[in-house]
Amino acid sequence: MKNFKQLRIWQKGFDIAVKSFKLTAVFPNEQKFGIASQITRAAVSIPSNIAEGSSRSSEKDYNRFLEISLGSTYELETQLLISQAAGFGNNNFSNEILSDIVEEQKMLIGFINKLNV
Repeated sequence: MKNFKQLRIWQKGFDIAVKSFKLTAVFPNEQKFGIASQITRAAVSIPSNIAEGSSRSSEKDYNRFLEISLGSTYELETQLLISQAAGFGNNNFSNEILSDIVEEQKMLIGFINKLNV
């Protein structure tokens, strides 16, 4: 797939990344290089790996990048749960992102399975 921007998995991942930046913008300043940085890096990794994988000539390579993207969703989910437990950010907005992440995970797993058929 050459036009990754048309993929729903990329679009959803992009949206998650933007929302993650908005969520962490209100975190305490002492967390800017802590959990906030971890959250935004994991979130950016989701659509970035989908995009990079789409440039690969083999489905095996593409699949590898999709799996990395999937791993980033689980990493981000964990970091958001930790930030909620620590009382950082808006809980409702965080829950919205967590819901988006679950949807993204399902879509990525489905896409990976489709490639592996």
